[in-house]
Amino acid sequence: MPDVDKHPPGAFCWIELGTTDPVAAKQFYASLFGWTINDMPMGPGEIYTIYTLAGRQAAASYGLNAEMRSHGVPPHWMIYIAVDSADGIAAKAAAAGGKIIAPAFDVMDFGRMAVLRDPAGAGFSVWQAKSHTGIGIAGVPGSLCWADLMTPVPSDAAKFYGELFGWKIEPGKDASGYLHIKNGETFIGGMPPAEHRNPNAPPHWLLYFLVDNCDASAAAAKAAGARFYVEPMTLEGVGRMAVVADPQGAVFALFQPAPREG
Repeated sequence: MPDVDKHPPGAFCWIELGTTDPVAAKQFYASLFGWTINDMPMGPGEIYTIYTLAGRQAAASYGLNAEMRSHGVPPHWMIYIAVDSADGIAAKAAAAGGKIIAPAFDVMDFGRMAVLRDPAGAGFSVWQAKSHTGIGIAGVPGSLCWADLMTPVPSDAAKFYGELFGWKIEPGKDASGYLHIKNGETFIGGMPPAEHRNPNAPPHWLLYFLVDNCDASAAAAKAAGARFYVEPMTLEGVGRMAVVADPQGAVFALFQPAPREG
């Protein structure tokens, strides 16, 4: 079971669900992914939940507060990207046409973070780790395995993120138009062609969770009240996937890799 102790700059290092019903969300994800629930009080009436797999941290969730709801923030999954300097990256993002939603601030002794939007409007956070290094497990069912940026002009996004994090963003060997994101020597995500995205959905990062059986997990999610934007489908030579909205509306994807040949 691959334990992760540290994330290099530019890696996806943490994921966090903001939801309108934290209790229901905890039940849904714990049942779907086998996550163990660990509640941490954050303040009066506020709980931050950390989910673990095999005793290692896998994700987190919290309830959207009244101010967030008043600004129309919907239930959503937020992705965090590891950086050496949250302040430096936030300034760089703003200079490149992005927007600073929350300037860099300390999260107790866990780390320093900033909440940003890229020029097209997709939200993401950056994390400068101190005592909390982030996701501690990978390669097992229920863990984050990939992230796609759904954006109207992938070439513009490739320039922005490439300059910000040093990512190499390039097309694959096929003619699909899908761009692969490589951080150092590791493939971490991609950008589908603009025509593959839902034109009614705002630009966003779509998180993929590893599952043993996409159809079985999809059926379990549906039985628990989830809706589907993409029913389970096969990507030839890649695997089987589905795009799901949890009962509160936060969107994510399930992914079952194709069996390796040989």
